[in-house]
Amino acid sequence: MSNRTLFLDQRIYDYLLSISLRESASLQRLREETATVSHSNMQIAPEQGQFMALLVQLMGVSKALEIGTYTGYSALCMALAMPEQGELICCDISDEWTSVARRYWKQAGVGHKIDLRLAPALDTLDELLARGLEGQFDFAFIDADKQNYVNYYERCLQLLRPGGLIVVDNTLWDGAVADPDNNALDTCAIREFNQVLRDDARVALSLVPIGDGLTLVRV
Repeated sequence: MSNRTLFLDQRIYDYLLSISLRESASLQRLREETATVSHSNMQIAPEQGQFMALLVQLMGVSKALEIGTYTGYSALCMALAMPEQGELICCDISDEWTSVARRYWKQAGVGHKIDLRLAPALDTLDELLARGLEGQFDFAFIDADKQNYVNYYERCLQLLRPGGLIVVDNTLWDGAVADPDNNALDTCAIREFNQVLRDDARVALSLVPIGDGLTLVRV
């Protein structure tokens, strides 16, 4: 996976950031700290975070889901873009990584908007469905274990309202999905997921080559 937009040379990428990135001090500090911890390549690209925040603002999102939180950069991008009464439910299983997230959410003044659930994401999503919250969410971001992408997607389809947006990370997988000789488990899982989306007549979609590939799915 990649934590910057693929297939741009360094000169163009640096220009892109210099001319368009508006990153708050809290986001920049979190990104810089994340670069020092394990699995730092799981961090989304800053230009991707800004793009997602714009989507949240354009849609007027007040109730959102995040599946896979890591150190909280994407959640912070979304929470800052949500209204004061907004709610973002974050699903993760790592107390270590999300402890970093909680610290920055508090510093940025958005901790009250974020409900962190430390449990397997499918359990959390099934619990929300069991509570009758079908069709109650505006937005979902999927960025967790790749072999469960189809399962997360199906739950999100139920939880989002008509016209809601599901955003799925890593759908280009550093280009590996286009390599027929690459049959690693995660590569195959994303390749299968991409094919499922392509054939799903229930939704409209677009795969955007930002970050490591970001698929937008309108319910």
